[in-house]
Amino acid sequence: MQIEASNRVKPLGIFGLAMINVIAVDSLRSLPAGAEYGLSLVFFYLLAAICFFIPTALVTAELATAWPNTGGVYIWVRTAFGQRWGLFTIWLQWIYNVIWYPTILSFIAATLAYLIDPNLANNKIYMLGIVLGTLWLVTGLNCLGLRVASWFTSLGAIIGTLIPMAIITVLGLVWLKSGKPTEIHFSWSELFPSLTNYNNLAFITTLIFGLIGLEMSAVHAGDVRNPKRDYPRALLLSASLILTSLILASLAIAIVIPPGKLSVLSGLTDAYVLFLNNYHLKGFIPVIIILIILGSCCGVSAWLLGPSRGLLIAAQESGIKSMWLQLNKQGMPNRLLILQAIIVTLLSSVFILMPSVSSAYWLLSVMTAQLGVGFYIFMFAAALRLHYKAKETPRSYRIPGGKLGIWLVVILGIASCLFTFAVGFIPPPGIQIGSVARFETLLIIGVIVFCLPPFLIRSYRKK
Repeated sequence: MQIEASNRVKPLGIFGLAMINVIAVDSLRSLPAGAEYGLSLVFFYLLAAICFFIPTALVTAELATAWPNTGGVYIWVRTAFGQRWGLFTIWLQWIYNVIWYPTILSFIAATLAYLIDPNLANNKIYMLGIVLGTLWLVTGLNCLGLRVASWFTSLGAIIGTLIPMAIITVLGLVWLKSGKPTEIHFSWSELFPSLTNYNNLAFITTLIFGLIGLEMSAVHAGDVRNPKRDYPRALLLSASLILTSLILASLAIAIVIPPGKLSVLSGLTDAYVLFLNNYHLKGFIPVIIILIILGSCCGVSAWLLGPSRGLLIAAQESGIKSMWLQLNKQGMPNRLLILQAIIVTLLSSVFILMPSVSSAYWLLSVMTAQLGVGFYIFMFAAALRLHYKAKETPRSYRIPGGKLGIWLVVILGIASCLFTFAVGFIPPPGIQIGSVARFETLLIIGVIVFCLPPFLIRSYRKK
């Protein structure tokens, strides 16, 4: 049972890879959070890019061209530190996504409610029905094969992500050019905020977590027609599109929505409604909402498949035998995708139906971030280890600067991950979580519990 197949046509090129990266990272859902900070969001995004996003792109470009095999980060960490830690790392990537799915699926349901009846966003039965329906529909599409999944992802990246971001950016520019009043004060003091304010520090961690996923497409490296040529080009294209679109679209929202009235859930839709009503284009509101939903669904699709394929390869190499690891005729891990959907169904049902949904979702979001930065620490450490351990392995792309370059990139990446991990244990003042000690205890227990399965499986197999 192997993922690779030498005699088949490989479906991915530069464009397909770039669109997987765009849809995995470039999230419409994160725009209102950035807009909350006005003009200073430009500084924050550039800081997060220097400390985390660019190091991630550089490491991914070098390692994906040196090991152009299906498996991505699992292959890199396994080669650097052995199979045990490779399995643990890909498990972290898989499980933090499983925990994250209920939040993005709820965003889709709430956005759709605006199109039908905004009050439905408070109806738990409606929310649960849309969440589960979307989850299983996207899971079914992924089971049809990588070519279908890639087509769906590319469609969503262009029509459901880049085009809505471009539209709101143009609307914002027209607003400024027409001399209408804005909620942003364009000055140097507004551009450079104080970093001693805890809220600002917490926002940096939010942005860092919002920029994760650039390495996810490496799990499909074995399906790229010419990975050593195409991968660096796709990364450069997608990273440029992601940063530019996030900054400009967030600024457009900040121009018309004051910080105190920004909703993390509906801020994007509110900005569109305000723009389009002002320009007498109210009829386009349903079209924009449909595009947002499409883009979000395609983002879920990209994340459903990538980590699952990596986990499948890790399980195969570890000698783990299970009916859940079988492939279908299209070469897709359909049973693993179904198992994943079952777990997400249970998580979504529990947390949507809980009385305090907001605090539960905040706990889920922080737990996702903590497990996610653990994954990236292993990825950056593997890059440094392989620079010395496998220095003879040919690479069509190398991080500029030789030893100094690799050390600088790895230190920046790991330091930003550790910072994000530490700040994550301190809840922001706006979230009602009850006792801080209780929150931190639940968070620590959750992180430990979700980290245990790979070690328990290996221990069971040895016995």
